[in-house]
Amino acid sequence: MKGSARQDNMASGNSSFSRAWFWIPTVYFAEGMPNALVATVSVLFYSELGVSNSATAFFTSLLYLPWVIKPLWSPLVDILKTRRQWVWATQWFMGAMLAGVALMVPAPHFIQWSIVLFGLLAFGSATHDIAADGFYMLAPTEHEQAHFVGWRSVFFNAGKIAAQGGLVFIAGKLMKEAVNPALAWSTVFALGAAVFFGLGAYHRFILPRPAVDAPKQIPATGNFLGEFLKTFAAFFQKPKILLPLLFILLFRLGEAQLTKIIPLFLHAPLANGGLALDDEKISAVYGASSVMAFIFGALLGGFAVARHGLKFWLWPMLLAIHLPDAVFIWLAYAQPQNLFAIGAGVAVEQFGYGFGFTALLLYMIHLARGGHRTAHYAICTGFMAAGLMLPGMWSGWLQEHLGYPHFFVWVILATIPSFIVAAKIPLEAEFGKRHFIP
Repeated sequence: MKGSARQDNMASGNSSFSRAWFWIPTVYFAEGMPNALVATVSVLFYSELGVSNSATAFFTSLLYLPWVIKPLWSPLVDILKTRRQWVWATQWFMGAMLAGVALMVPAPHFIQWSIVLFGLLAFGSATHDIAADGFYMLAPTEHEQAHFVGWRSVFFNAGKIAAQGGLVFIAGKLMKEAVNPALAWSTVFALGAAVFFGLGAYHRFILPRPAVDAPKQIPATGNFLGEFLKTFAAFFQKPKILLPLLFILLFRLGEAQLTKIIPLFLHAPLANGGLALDDEKISAVYGASSVMAFIFGALLGGFAVARHGLKFWLWPMLLAIHLPDAVFIWLAYAQPQNLFAIGAGVAVEQFGYGFGFTALLLYMIHLARGGHRTAHYAICTGFMAAGLMLPGMWSGWLQEHLGYPHFFVWVILATIPSFIVAAKIPLEAEFGKRHFIP
């Protein structure tokens, strides 16, 4: 009987593991794509309209605000409806916002309207992140969570690459064929809207229905505000919370500035210190080689941590995510025109990013353990978003004053604080190992 029960459990586990492949990749693809649309594609969009680097970096960084403040409404996702319902509903909402951008591009005052709609898209995406990450911590088993953490990162960034590679390529191709730029970008955003309407419909039916994915019960007193504040208080009462928060904030200090400037650098004329690539070539730089490099790095990171634990790999991962940024120092000084050389440099940076970012994802899961996992993980990602938004806001101004070569040198120097804090954060030696039980 015991053997039969064990076999049933194994069969059930294998079935659950197989089903996870039908939704985890697509959910995290849907999480990554709007992030890139707001953070990267919008940079190219406004740059081609003649907006300055400082203004472009400032306003597109400001659009990151919903990801920063999403912990303020994260308890709503715990309390109202199920995470499953939030996932597909927010995907339809994001589709509607992209459709709005597509309609507004040819209209008067489209810059102001597009900023508003991008802001609402960011709000929908931030809410989707809360629900998707919460669902990820409820639907799969802990073993499945550990196994898919690398794949989760892969498909998140596949969504980003589909936006900044695929959609930007389409925009560039249309403009090369003498299509009006407004019509080209309108077409691109309409395609993005269709993708999200399709994803919402797919997840409406394919997502599992775990019993634990239920709205959190409010006490009989109906003290919603009390429950709301209790969720936040519980997070900030975690032991030595200041150091983990500093680690999350500073982990991407260099990358946050780099991310905003890379599209501008690739697009800027040679005389201005850039590489003078058009949209089609920029999409090629983020093409197959960069995708494969990132996927290999992310998967290697997940497998490495599962074998030896996060603490063992923390420093190698910090070096991996930061040191390849130096590639852009070479690109800025040499200004190569060989697309293969540029793509190889970006692929090196993407491999390091894929491998190193695993550390931050797993550390946030580590910090969110305990009660209120969905809301606490949202708080962690809110701090991570602040670590991207605030440095990004000044990056354009700084680049205009330093020039591209000196700016990329500064980016490397800006990674030093993350190493200092990493030496002091609390972390169990066994966390992340395949058989670790917290």
